[in-house]
Amino acid sequence: MSSNELLDRYIAAWNERDAIKRRAAVDELWTAEGTYTDPLADVEGREAIDSVIAAVQGQFPDFVFRAGEVFDAHHNIARFTWELGPADAEAVVVGFDVAVLDDNGRIRNVHGFLDKVPTM
Repeated sequence: MSSNELLDRYIAAWNERDAIKRRAAVDELWTAEGTYTDPLADVEGREAIDSVIAAVQGQFPDFVFRAGEVFDAHHNIARFTWELGPADAEAVVVGFDVAVLDDNGRIRNVHGFLDKVPTM
């Protein structure tokens, strides 16, 4: 899988609202023991990763994820920025993720950082 394809599929998984299709996307992208860690979540396994995505969608039901301006990859590591907000407006949340891949191009770990978050 190319780096651009990885990012496209990653963003698509976070945007998939159909629970069955989203879980299938997570299963295709992550290793069985994959992890996702950011300031608000620290989970292991595909089911838990899918649950985190579902929770974010529940918290921001009308928002969409989109790739940010930064993408870089080498060896089995990719880093990229992403945005979350209304489809036709400025992002409300902006983040920076680092993904570690296995030898088959599946995600082993995602380390996420939140650069911009809404004040509550």
